[in-house]
Amino acid sequence: MSLPPDDLALLDAQALRAAVAAPADCPHCADLRHAGWESMPGPVGPPRLERVGTLRDAALDEPTFDEYHPQGTRLWDPQAPVATRFFPYNRCEVWRCPHCGCGFLQYLEAGGYYTDHRLRTIDPALIV
Repeated sequence: MSLPPDDLALLDAQALRAAVAAPADCPHCADLRHAGWESMPGPVGPPRLERVGTLRDAALDEPTFDEYHPQGTRLWDPQAPVATRFFPYNRCEVWRCPHCGCGFLQYLEAGGYYTDHRLRTIDPALIV
């Protein structure tokens, strides 16, 4: 079930694990699956993906830009932990494939002269 944008559930690590399935062999979302962050031409939504929640806490005026990399990974590393309260995850919406339940994070990176829609497949083993 997809939620309207104003009613997005704030997910913590445990709720995120429960909301999505591990990547599977699914032709519906196969071309969207990437271990690390990938730039997309725009946001990906219905009917490809259904929105299930957010990691952005609306009670915070400005979520932290601090990152979490205890194993020495870097921001866009495919093995970087999905740390729900750290950047960039704390600014993401959570989506999943309506066919297999594979989870995806969407993040909009915006600079002075550009916007970059990024998508990352959620590996439940990397959620911390």
